[in-house]
This record gives sequence, C-alpha cells and structure tokens, in this order.
Amino acid sequence: MSISVLVTDDSKLSRRSVIRSLPQELEYEITEATNGKEAITILKENKFQLILLDLTMPEIDGVGVLEYLYEQKDSTNVIVISADFQPEKQKIVMALGAKRFLRKPLDKEELAMTLFELGYL
Repeated sequence: MSISVLVTDDSKLSRRSVIRSLPQELEYEITEATNGKEAITILKENKFQLILLDLTMPEIDGVGVLEYLYEQKDSTNVIVISADFQPEKQKIVMALGAKRFLRKPLDKEELAMTLFELGYL
C-alpha cells in the first residue's frame, strides 16, 4: 500500500531532496506543488495522507496552507521542512496543526524517525 504525499516547495531542488529523503521501505504516491497557492488548489481536489511543506514560498506561504487546512478542519499529517527556524514561526505552525517542524537541509534519519512517530513506519 502506498502513502499519498504532497510535497510543497518553490525550489525544485528542495522538492527532489525531500523526495529522496523518504525512507525506501515505504511506497509513495507523490504529488508536487511549487507554492502554497498551487498546493491549496491541489488540496481542494485531492486528499493526502501526508504533506511535506516548506514555509517560505511566493504567492501563498506555508503558513497560508496550514491556515487553509485548519479552516477546512483537515487532519492530514503535515511536516514543515524549512530553513526559517524561528521559535515564533514554530509556535505558529504547531498551533495550526503541523505535527513536526524539521530544519533544512533535511536529515534523512530525522525524517524517518518522525514518520515512525506518526505511525507510517
């Protein structure tokens, strides 16, 4: 059984890095979004089991995506992956329902541990 994942980051290189960091023992059905606006459009039509979300993006940022999910009462597991590691940002994203806040560059073992804690592994 595969896990449906939405990877949202304005950097193609970052999206590729996140996808390569996913544990190989699981199968994934991956959809990519290049910014928060595109992610919200995709989320209006599709349901995902996991969202891997950058914070700093054009048009609508990661906080905007989290606000949308919060307003929709969407309980999808969201892991924020960002270089913007300010404590205030962490509080905001966690209050909006993110399960974890991981720092870029992404550590594969930290991602695997987070997925284990969320019940995917």
